[in-house]
Amino acid sequence: TVFLVDLDPQCNLSHYLLGAPSTQPGLFEFFEQILNFSLFAKKNHEFAQATPFENLFLIASHPELGELAGKLEARYKMYKLRDALNELSHEYDEIWIDTPPALNFFTRSALIAADRCLIPFDCDTFSRQALYTLMGNVEEIRNDHNRSLQVEGVIVNQFQPRAALPVKLVMSRVTVLRSPGAITRGMLASATIGARTTVSVSRLPY
Repeated sequence: TVFLVDLDPQCNLSHYLLGAPSTQPGLFEFFEQILNFSLFAKKNHEFAQATPFENLFLIASHPELGELAGKLEARYKMYKLRDALNELSHEYDEIWIDTPPALNFFTRSALIAADRCLIPFDCDTFSRQALYTLMGNVEEIRNDHNRSLQVEGVIVNQFQPRAALPVKLVMSRVTVLRSPGAITRGMLASATIGARTTVSVSRLPY
């Protein structure tokens, strides 16, 4: 059984799985409840909903989710997602988190909650520096907030094996990932994740 967390206000994952905007309480309501005390607060499992796919569940995003980021960060609520997913981890074999393409409150919350993260990488020069920056941010979060966090690998997009620049970029990234002290397991085209693992898919910020 797999549980997906759509932390991106663009809601692409939610729309893909549900086919239409969700009408059930999702992440917006989850974080709004954190900010506003209620005697009738929902349990964490009540924000999850079934998808048309067997054994696949989702907590959907919302276009207005980003509006809550400032309030959540000001009140230092970065650990609330981790607490909720720790509670739900006994109900699911795997938990996957889709993050926004920016290092904001929601991405940091995901990295604090995750055991491992995958980084999609486009084969162009614009993504190269972004990858260096993101790797540094991941290590900082690991040192300050989540000692178990590891970079499981980099997923290479738009790779053309016969083109010189993409090959050069990929090989330079492998060098970075294999450098001494790097908290990584290598570069992956795909990954098999073990049971009861929380993974954050962190896209490069542009």
